[in-house]
Amino acid sequence: MREVIATNDGPKAIGPYSQAIKANGLVFLSGQIALDPATQQLISGDVAAQTERVLQNLAGILKAGGSSLPQVVKTTVFLKNMSDFAAMNEVYGRYFTEAPPARSTVEVARLPKDVLVEIDVVALA
Repeated sequence: MREVIATNDGPKAIGPYSQAIKANGLVFLSGQIALDPATQQLISGDVAAQTERVLQNLAGILKAGGSSLPQVVKTTVFLKNMSDFAAMNEVYGRYFTEAPPARSTVEVARLPKDVLVEIDVVALA
């Protein structure tokens, strides 16, 4: 069974994709960027501020899918500049304190809306 997850606690999809899909006991979240769900506008600030907003968005969508950040098993972090790794990692570490999920972090040439960070996750439902 496959269930589309949609919530106002995360930004609306800005393309032909779902915020998340719940299937076979897992929740697969689309990559989130630092959009404020209330306004659909990009927040201002550095990579730390953007990472904070991204993780808040992920938490809201996970909740709508019957999951939560502690249930995340895998994340992928996309950074515009790997020099921002330490700042991103400091914020990320505050959200994943115990038994953090597996993670990949990669530098990319460009992200949607020219943001500094995008994160996607897979979690237990």
